[in-house]
Amino acid sequence: MSKNSENISRVKKRKQKSRKKLIFFIVIPLSILLITTVSYGAHVYNTAQEAANDSFEKIGRDGEKSALRDESVTPVEDNVSVLIIGVDDSEVRNENNSRSDTLMLATFNKDEKDVNIVSIPRDSYVNIPGYGYTKINHAHAYGGHRKTIETVENFLNVPVDYFVKLNFEAFIEMVDTIGGIEFDVPFEMSELDSDDNQDAIHLMPGYQRLNGEEALALARTRKYDSDLERGKRQQEIIKTIIKETASASSVLKLDDLITSVGDNMNTNLTFSEMKSFLSYGLNTNLAINSITMDGEGGKMEDGLWYYQVDEQSRSEVENELREHLDLPVSTEKNYDFTQENNKEEIQNSSSY
Repeated sequence: MSKNSENISRVKKRKQKSRKKLIFFIVIPLSILLITTVSYGAHVYNTAQEAANDSFEKIGRDGEKSALRDESVTPVEDNVSVLIIGVDDSEVRNENNSRSDTLMLATFNKDEKDVNIVSIPRDSYVNIPGYGYTKINHAHAYGGHRKTIETVENFLNVPVDYFVKLNFEAFIEMVDTIGGIEFDVPFEMSELDSDDNQDAIHLMPGYQRLNGEEALALARTRKYDSDLERGKRQQEIIKTIIKETASASSVLKLDDLITSVGDNMNTNLTFSEMKSFLSYGLNTNLAINSITMDGEGGKMEDGLWYYQVDEQSRSEVENELREHLDLPVSTEKNYDFTQENNKEEIQNSSSY
């Protein structure tokens, strides 16, 4: 073999070795990354499925369909609504008799891929079917999530297809798992923590990172503004949590996030139905529209403070939510504030 041929052969061998090294250093790490990602994805999937199964609880109504629906709906094919119920079922309070601290009704439009959220002030003076007129947050103490759903439907004339009930521990762990949230605190405040320790939470106004306990205290406080502003503040906190959870830095925390929420949640959403909402979460331009109901607060003759929702505002919210669900808009007033048992004169007051 000539020297020239030997040189060519050596060059070919070196190139082959170089290609092998390239394959080793690129393909192998990519394969490991792919296997790890798939394995983690499968683990998270299984964790989510197990959590969903453990938290599943039926509403307990006939056919599990809202009486305001002609037919059953699914998140895949229809516009649906979800009632978010926040409760304090700590050891300090009896879980079965706990009142709802937060009520939010969210409607999802599959075509627009957007969400409307309305906060219902916890002290709203409404008719709880079978119990009469009182604060809407009493409904949960009277009959859990089923009575709460029935009351919200009666009040707004909007079907509640699904519910998600979370306790305070779920909220705290969710925020802590994602490393807290960045939020602009509107005022200086001193509040209880989740164990009712006086002034355990002290925040100064300004943009800052809040841990779970701090975020909960800010969401719950009612001393520094109004029930209306409290609802707006809660909606903004929920939006912030959603954005933080969807961020790349939170992806590897999904396992812990799912576990912490699943252990402190009840819902009539099946795992399959939960997955149907993924299309909303994957929409980078997802619009979450906040809706509020106007009204005024004050004490009635029984000495208790109530929030009296303005009927025109309530009617506008009803129509907006029904239209978002592609349901016929009602022209009749569903909720009557002129009942004989609602003639007590409200004395304007800022006292809670």
